Order: sequence, then C-alpha cells, then structure tokens
Amino acid sequence: MANAKNKALWHGRFTHAPSSELMDFTASIDIDRRLAPEDIEGSRAHVRMLGKTKILDGKEVAAILAALDTAQAEIEAETFVWFESDEDIHTAIERRVTEIAGAAGAKIHTGRSRNDQVATDLHLWFRRAARAAIIATHELQKTLLDQAQKAGDEIYLPGYTHLQRAQPVLLAHHLLAHYWALARDVDRWRDALDRADVSPLGAGALAGSSLPLDPKFTADALGFSRVFENSLDAVSDRDFVAEGLFVAALEQVHLSRIGEEIVLWSSAEFGFLDLAETHSTGSSMLPHKKNPDIAELVRGKSGRLIGNLTGFLATLKALPLAYNRDLQEDKEPIFDALDTLISSLGALSGLISASTFNAESMRAGADSPENSATDLAEYLVRAQVPFRDAHAQVGALVNESIEKGITLREVVANTKGFGPDAVALLDKGVAVTNRHSPGGAGPEPVAQQMVLAQQHRAHLTKWLSD
Repeated sequence: MANAKNKALWHGRFTHAPSSELMDFTASIDIDRRLAPEDIEGSRAHVRMLGKTKILDGKEVAAILAALDTAQAEIEAETFVWFESDEDIHTAIERRVTEIAGAAGAKIHTGRSRNDQVATDLHLWFRRAARAAIIATHELQKTLLDQAQKAGDEIYLPGYTHLQRAQPVLLAHHLLAHYWALARDVDRWRDALDRADVSPLGAGALAGSSLPLDPKFTADALGFSRVFENSLDAVSDRDFVAEGLFVAALEQVHLSRIGEEIVLWSSAEFGFLDLAETHSTGSSMLPHKKNPDIAELVRGKSGRLIGNLTGFLATLKALPLAYNRDLQEDKEPIFDALDTLISSLGALSGLISASTFNAESMRAGADSPENSATDLAEYLVRAQVPFRDAHAQVGALVNESIEKGITLREVVANTKGFGPDAVALLDKGVAVTNRHSPGGAGPEPVAQQMVLAQQHRAHLTKWLSD
C-alpha cells in the first residue's frame, strides 16, 4: 500500500495518530476488499435516498454517483490505489469518492454508520453467494440424475447398513438418495435467503438518525423485500451468517458422504467405479496408482466448514447489543465456507460425470443369495408366519449354510416349507425387482421417483430463472 497522510474516519475525537500495532491488528481491508461491488451498490442507494429526502441537492448526488462510478471502474481495472489508512473497504471507497467529488464526497456517509453499511454489504453478498451455491448444487443434482437415467433398471448393487451388505438396490436409487439430500440443502438455502432478505441500511450505528432517512427507499433500490424493524437488531444481527455457515457445513457433509463412497467404490476391494484419468491423480512414488483426490478433498474440507460454523457461533456467544468489533470475524468464515462449498460442488460434479460404473462388479456383489434373506422371511410372512418367527427361521438357514459350507440356495431347496418359488427368490437379479413399496429400490418405485426428481429439478430451474 502507498503511504498517505489521510486520517481515519474517526480521527476527530483523537489528538494522537493510531499506532501501527492498532492499525495492523484491526484493519480488515485484505479480507473485505471483495465486498467492493456490494459497498458501491449500497452507497449508490444511500446517496439517492439522501437526494430524494432533500438532505443532499441534485448536484451533490450527481457528483457522488459519478465518483462512485470512477472508484468502481478503478477497482475493476485494478488501478485503484490503496492507502495505509484504509482500514476497510468502506473507508477506502469513501476516501476515494471524497478525493474525486470534494466537499460533496465528504457527505456520502451522512446518516450512515459503518455498522449498518457493513451489515448491508454482507446481506447483499450473501444473497448472491447463496444463490451461486444453489446453482452449483442444481448442477450436481443434474449430474446425479443423468447418471441415474443412464443406469436405468440394468445396474444394481448391494445396499449397505453398517458397511455390511444388506439388500440389492438399483444404482439409480442409490444416486437419487444423494439427489434428495441435496434437495433439502437447496430448501435450506432458500429459507436462509428469505430470512436474509432484509435491509439494515438506515439503522445507523445503533439507534437510527435524527435526519429524515427513508430506509424503505434504499431497501427497494437494493432489491430487499423488507426493512429492519429494530435498529439495534439490524446492526448486530448475524443470524444469516450463522445460518449460512450451518447450511454450507451440512451440505459439505453430504458431499463428504458422496466422496467417501467414491473412495470406497473406486478401490480394488469394491471395484464398483472406474475413475477417469482427467479427474484423478497419480502417485509420486507408486507408478500404478490412480487416486480419488477430488473425493478425498471434498471429504476433508467438511472439517473446515464445520470448524467455521462452530468458531463463529463461539464468536457470537454472549455479545451484548449492539455492534461489537468481534463481528468483524464474520467475513472470513462465511467467505471461506461458500467458496469451498461451491468449488467442491463443481469438482464433484465433474468427477461423477467422467466416472464409469462397473456394472459387473456391482451385480456380483449384489447377487449373493444371503442378500435375499429378507425376501425369504417375507415369503414366510405371506404364508401367515409371524415376521419375528420368519426372521429366526431364515437366520437359522443362513447359519446352517455357513456351518456346512454350502450355499443358502442348497439349504433352502432342502428345507421343508420352502418350495421352488422360494428358491427362485435367490436367483441373480431377482431380489431388486421385488422392491415394490413406494420410495423403494425396485424398478417401479424408482421410475416414479425419477419423475418426481425431474419435476423437482424443473421447479428449481424455473425458480432460478425468475
């Protein structure tokens, strides 16, 4: 930064210049510089409101707006000169506007505090970033839906509980399970956006202003649907940041679960998934390796987002009203969380799109007769055997096959009460076709689920276009 004699915005109260230790420790310009577009947008609305309420005359408004345009152009062109006295992005822009517009520029902060200014900037940024997260989520959902459609009724695999093989499920059903988890994340983002859709501008430092401000004018100009009800709450509220951190952390956990499955499925032990060379890495020592680094990093970054959430909640704990400098710590975690989530969504979508599912390995894992044990129990249930008794009988048959070293099919074929139709339940590929209940893993309910997913995606597409 260039040296400058410019004084801090709050210099009037002080007879001594701030120490370098103070400025170095408290300055946030390196972090909040990315809020420049939002700060300029909010300043334009504020200045136009000052003109509308006759606090500024038309010439002053025009001069300030022109200076804001210049400052924005310089920032975008990376020719903006940053001074050591620029504590934050708000100070830097006001300082530059005053340099350009002179006395008129010095009036830009009339009726405004950095407290309501930064809150407004962050609301504006959050609105855009959360929408970007929804768009990125929408793309990953499309990838999952596309792969589910490709898999159709032909590819099935063992479903797992406790990471032990349980019952066969269609691959499409498994992929759509992740689709619906992401759908809940989208719902949470939309809810968070609704609660964040309020303009704090006009709250001042904490108590409003004696000037005839018009907060509704600035709210409308900035596209907010609501104006704050309480000025103390407006400048101290960071619920939307905490909520955004929670939604981001939970969604990253959902992505981590997908990443874990990719790591497992692409291993030789599972062999369910072949990684594309374009979306995997090699080893610096082991020539034969093809590693699922994207999936592992997506999994690993979930810890960061969980840390961002818990750390910020600890920051908010026991803060008295109204604004406290602790709230400066809101930006790093929310910036990092949204940046990380959006990049993870894109990388994971590319990985899944480029990967190939190994249908033969999946079917081989699913076709073990033991995976149809529940079907045998339900066969007995249809013969009026109480389920708990049926469960015990089939469990004993499985144990017998293990102890005698023969297949469950052989045991069932030689057990009284089980006819050829029961033995047929153990044929390859039969079990997955027997899942008929709504929301289940068989062809009929999965086909219905596919329609619901397509309708859901079309609805979200329309919402994004609106």
